[in-house]
Amino acid sequence: MKDSNQNKKNQISRRGFLPLLGGGLLLPVLGFSKSKQDDSDENEEYQTLLRPDGTAVRVKKSVLENSKVIEKNISNKSLLGWLKNK
Repeated sequence: MKDSNQNKKNQISRRGFLPLLGGGLLLPVLGFSKSKQDDSDENEEYQTLLRPDGTAVRVKKSVLENSKVIEKNISNKSLLGWLKNK
């Protein structure tokens, strides 16, 4: 009799198994992922510029503010000639 009572206590019934299964399936939903700390890159403003071949490029505004102006009021022909020489 004592052996049969111990076997019943060690066995898991359907009522005991279903909460374990449900808890195991719920763990991925709780969210053990990293928090977003790279929001500064997403919030930074971009400006769209055109390349000589006509393709668009997104550039950060901070890069444009730190850039050096070589020559002001340059015409399109001289600019294209200057870009082709490099």
